[in-house]
This record gives sequence, C-alpha cells and structure tokens, in this order.
Amino acid sequence: MAAALVGVSLKRSVARVTLWAAAGQACRGVQTAAAAAPTCQEVAPRIKTFAIYRWDPEKPGDKPHMQTYEIDLNKCGPMVLDALIKIKNEMDSTLTFRRSCREGICGSCAMNINGGNTLACTKRIDTNLSKVSKIYPLPHMYVVKDLVPDMSNFYAQYKAIEPYLKKRDESNQGKEQYLQSIEDRQKLDGLYECILCACCSTSCPSYWWNGDKYLGPAVLMQAYRWMIDSRDDYTEERLAQLEDPFSLYRCHTILNCTKTCPKFPQHLKNK
Repeated sequence: MAAALVGVSLKRSVARVTLWAAAGQACRGVQTAAAAAPTCQEVAPRIKTFAIYRWDPEKPGDKPHMQTYEIDLNKCGPMVLDALIKIKNEMDSTLTFRRSCREGICGSCAMNINGGNTLACTKRIDTNLSKVSKIYPLPHMYVVKDLVPDMSNFYAQYKAIEPYLKKRDESNQGKEQYLQSIEDRQKLDGLYECILCACCSTSCPSYWWNGDKYLGPAVLMQAYRWMIDSRDDYTEERLAQLEDPFSLYRCHTILNCTKTCPKFPQHLKNK
C-alpha cells in the first residue's frame, strides 16, 4: 500500500514539473514574439519653424537679420522658452537671451513673440505647424545682442521715483515695524505684483516717442504704488515730482499696457 502511494505521488510530481516546463516555454515564446513586434506606433514628427532676431555687435559688418530654426514639438516643452533653450543647447550655442525663473516671476525673458510683448516662459508655442513663430527683442529699445534689450533707461527711470518707504522721522528706523491696516494693505493689491519686465512700457507708442522723458506705464504704476502706501510720509513730494509736461501727461490712454501685462492687475479686471 505504501509503495503504491509513493508511486502515485511521484507520478503527480513528474506531471507538475512537465506542466511547469511547458508553461515556461509558452511564456518565453510570447515574450519573444512581443519583443519582436513594435510596442506602439511611431509618432510622426511635428516640425515647427521659428524665425529669431539675430544681431551680434562683436561681429564686424553684422546686420540685424532673422534666422530660422526647426524643432520637433514632440521633443520639446510646451513654452517658447523651452524652444529657445533647446535651440541654444542643441543647435546654436551663440543664440543669446535672458531667462531665470521659468515661471513668470522674474520678468527676465520678456520679448516680442508673434507681434506681442510677453514672457517666453509663460507663452505657449503656437502648434499650427504651417505658421512661422517670429521672436524679436522688446521693441524700441537698444539691443545688446540678439534677444537681449538694454534696460538701462528703464531702470534709471524706476530708480528716479524712489521706490521705497520714506519716513519724516527716521529715529526708529530698523527698531520697529511700520504697521498697516488690512484695508490700507488691500489698496496695494494689483500694484505690488509688477515684475518690471517692461512688456507694458515697450508696447506703448507714447513711450516709443518720448522714452527719455515719459516714465511709461510700469514706472508710473510703481510711483502710484508708493504714493498710496499708508506707511509713506512723502505723498505730496512724490506727486510734485511728476508735475511736468512729460513724466505723466504723455499717457494718452492707448492701453496697450493692459493688453500685454503678464501680471494684469486684478483691480483693473474688476472695473
């Protein structure tokens, strides 16, 4: 009886081993066939053409011109800045532009894209492959190189409005906080968000014509921001500083500034 039971047990073990071997062979066959077959359909390339303003002052005789580059959008991020970085890293290391935060906070990558001033890091690439995307530096500013404008005049105008708190009594400066009510703080909403990218000022025809005297929308908004700050003691003096024919009164409410501002003030949207 015991011998019979052992025989049956051995037969069952052999059957199991044979079954496992057959199953293993079948699995290997399936895996081999799967490896031989394509896992998915190949994605057709989406070639997008970019025409970019180029000018290098260090090259004698070099004149401003447009240079074209082709990028497969399947291998590029969705923003214009992604395309510029890809071109610089993989195609043409001489391409020059400013960039930093890549999230619409620093204002470094402001430029003119397809006819409008905006930030390259927040501007999505136009996926219409039949249209060429054209990229220029901010208009009506001196160009340092390629897409880099000279911001010296813009920053000098910003410095001229003294963009900081001014107190008559400075004896407690650095010793105590300058408190502000919730209501007074709310008056600054839509003003302090400005990132000084100059998209608005360089879209303004009045600034194009009188950029040496007219402060432009960005700096004027900053001047207003400090005038209405309840913690500042020099409101009247700040107003008097703008009392000339050019600093303020060259604004003709063309409102290109409101169309191009990447941080469009919320208080203007609500009006």
